[in-house]
Amino acid sequence: MPVKILQREPLSFWERTYLPQILDGLRVTWRNLRRPAVTLEYPDQRPPIPRGFRGAPTLVRDPDGREKCVACQLCEFVCPPKAIRVTPGAIPAGSPNAAIEKQPVRFDLDLLRCIYCGLCQEACPEAAIQLQTEYSITHTSRAAFLRDKARLYASGGTLPDPILKWNRPRDDSGQRPEAGELVCAPHSAPTPDGVLPR
Repeated sequence: MPVKILQREPLSFWERTYLPQILDGLRVTWRNLRRPAVTLEYPDQRPPIPRGFRGAPTLVRDPDGREKCVACQLCEFVCPPKAIRVTPGAIPAGSPNAAIEKQPVRFDLDLLRCIYCGLCQEACPEAAIQLQTEYSITHTSRAAFLRDKARLYASGGTLPDPILKWNRPRDDSGQRPEAGELVCAPHSAPTPDGVLPR
């Protein structure tokens, strides 16, 4: 393969002094000095969080304060860094939530392993795990980044649920009614962008 040698043109006198480049930089600096400041006094001032921002995952409850998580473990299976650990447990027969098969006995989330990809939120059939707008997460120890079920619910809040699955009592044989017998709340109409309001 032939090699083509390119001759570099010699610099002119002004290029050797670097004065044009310095003046160009000073012109940009002077132009920005006359503009209003756009910096924020963080952390006293926080930037606006855009829609769809993926912050720290949390667990949410329904409007009546009951757990939405049914310990299906889909979030644990789909998590790429294996940051979620769910220990399912049975619900006692006399509980008001006896229509649900399982509930999480333990739900542990390691924020040091979490990559905030949102796959856990997408995989959850109950919309029980949500990525919130929390992004400034600092602690003085590694153990503080391990969040258990109580801390995840404390930071999650509530999320409206159109399907009231707790109102599906089991019959005498312990079986739940058919899917057609669900007690549902009025369904919300989608927004113009096709997203159902939560």
